Amino acid sequence: MASVDSSEIERNFSYQDNERVLCFHGPLIYEAKILEKNWMEEPEATGPHYYVHYKGWKKSWDEWVPESRVLRWSEENLQMQSRLKAFYRTKQSGKSAKQSENEGSNLGKRRRDAKLEKEEDYLNRPEIKLDIPDTLKGQLVDDWENVTKNQQLVTLPRTVNVNEVLSRYKRFKKEKKGSRELNEDLLDEVLEGLRIYFNKALGSMLLYRFERHQYADMRRQHGETDLVEIYGAEHLLRLFVQMPSLIAHTNMDPDAVSVLSDYLTDILRFMQKHQNQLFQAEYENAAPGYVSLSATT
Repeated sequence: MASVDSSEIERNFSYQDNERVLCFHGPLIYEAKILEKNWMEEPEATGPHYYVHYKGWKKSWDEWVPESRVLRWSEENLQMQSRLKAFYRTKQSGKSAKQSENEGSNLGKRRRDAKLEKEEDYLNRPEIKLDIPDTLKGQLVDDWENVTKNQQLVTLPRTVNVNEVLSRYKRFKKEKKGSRELNEDLLDEVLEGLRIYFNKALGSMLLYRFERHQYADMRRQHGETDLVEIYGAEHLLRLFVQMPSLIAHTNMDPDAVSVLSDYLTDILRFMQKHQNQLFQAEYENAAPGYVSLSATT
């Protein structure tokens, strides 16, 4: 994380600590509270980020979000929240666009402006659902407890890093299917897309608060190294949890989403099959100085 003059940061933050806001999570908008703020230097995500708690949600859902996902608590945005929820319910029940328009009229909506059409387009984007195997769900729980409760850290840089995990998966697919049956170009495209997603999402979406100083240290020590070469399966698995909401923010067509979903599900099965080889068995205890620093920032 690059250092930025504090006065400059304050001028660029639109929201403040403890402020009541609305925040996008996936396709919908939820009430949230800003717990802290930070300026992050991330590829295509440089700028103000906020650590938010969603009202009524467990603390395990607290996360860092870019300012683009945060909305001011206002009557206009609350109405947009309600419209999005109504559209989502309509979509889930399989009602047609015409029925949706009629219901909108019955609710007293006199017109659908450009903003409303964009909201509808957003919710009509194809969804992706990932079935994370039970043993990997347990891995996620252990990972969360190790970091947030036990104040431990994944040892970095990881020997079996994200790039190595994906490379092993590719070798596995080639050996299993054979070169004539495997569309290697498509596989490479999917794996490269995952690498890009990981590099972009790690600093803003995949870290627990206790890990942020470690992340800053890694960026200082390995500034020219891609994050897929530093972090491993532990953080890659966290990315899979976020993938449905990330895909919802793209313009991928249904066929592409279906193909991607199949590959992601297959990679999860591969990670489950080789869980003992890919994941770190014991996390390292953070030094006392690190714990004190994390507690005061």
